[in-house]
Amino acid sequence: MLNIVIFGAPGSGKGTQSDKIIAEYGVEHISTGDVLRAEIKGNTELGKTAAAYINDGKLVPDSLIIDILASTLDAKGKDIKGVIFDGFPRTIAQAEALNSMLAERGQEVSTVIGLEVNDEELIKRIIARGKTSGRADDNEETAKKRLDTYYNQTMPLKDFYIKEGKYAKIDGVGSIDDIYSNIKAAIDAVK
Repeated sequence: MLNIVIFGAPGSGKGTQSDKIIAEYGVEHISTGDVLRAEIKGNTELGKTAAAYINDGKLVPDSLIIDILASTLDAKGKDIKGVIFDGFPRTIAQAEALNSMLAERGQEVSTVIGLEVNDEELIKRIIARGKTSGRADDNEETAKKRLDTYYNQTMPLKDFYIKEGKYAKIDGVGSIDDIYSNIKAAIDAVK
């Protein structure tokens, strides 16, 4: 089974490249945010628990997110080709929990696609995206805050996955097709 983590700062092109990976390899897409919203909307037991945290203004604990991801993965069945994890993990503790959850199912993370883009380009992309998408949080001030959070909380994952031999460094600057060509080569190397 092909289990891919797509990793990169806000504006690095994770969504664009995820769509291309899904189309090419037929893997399922699991977005933590989407899954969480679906559980809450579906009024499942996990969703009710998550909603209680969110309504109190608290972060949903890692253990609960892992339970929700496990439930989502199990619901997809055993015949899927694999999964691309989008928006998860964001911390080393989450990465360790993901490894354990996958190991319980006889699986592992196949590769981590690390889209690397310089800050100036990231901010430019986020602002441009805000103009076309109308997302109020896609402005320069918020972009800088999101990048700070990314570097402080999520960036340590890069070293974690390098040590595991899973990190594929991808230059995220250039044409979408050129970037994808490098992603495809990294995925094919572990397939």
